[in-house]
Amino acid sequence: MPKINEARILILATNGFEQLELTVPRDELRKAGARVEVASLDGKPIRGWDKVDWGDTVPADLKIADARPNDYTALVLPGGVINPDRLRIDEATMKIVRAFLDSGKVVAAICHAPWLLVQADAVRGRDVTSFKSIRRDVENAGGQWVDKEVVVDNGIITSRSPDDLPAFVAKIIEEVQEGTHDRARAA
Repeated sequence: MPKINEARILILATNGFEQLELTVPRDELRKAGARVEVASLDGKPIRGWDKVDWGDTVPADLKIADARPNDYTALVLPGGVINPDRLRIDEATMKIVRAFLDSGKVVAAICHAPWLLVQADAVRGRDVTSFKSIRRDVENAGGQWVDKEVVVDNGIITSRSPDDLPAFVAKIIEEVQEGTHDRARAA
């Protein structure tokens, strides 16, 4: 079984990520011993959205297109409305998301970030949660939407909002320590 202090975790984000949905997992996973890297579209710092207005700027460690999924143990996708909406139409981002899904590695998406899972056709037949405003998107993509703070379906972790961050981060640590999952991606 892998240990969290041996894990290397990738966070994909761009301007408009929900502030706490990036910073809390990044910081808590680092405290647990994981090596966490943030990738942005251009490899430059990105600015968060803090509930009702622009928030803090976060440094990026690399450009999304330069990230190699084989180098990482898990993928974390923060939400916010702007961030996943921009990322789900970026070819390099979606290639990475699909690679993690295909590999059986842990994929964790919170709030609006399950839009990337919808875009990857990865929710069909799976239990998923999200921010309530994208419930219909999840259901239309074949997912079974569940109103719980954290939902796990074969190593795919989803949560609803920043209120669920403690359960979200705890589940990421638990699933990373379980290792890869033998899962088929939705057809």
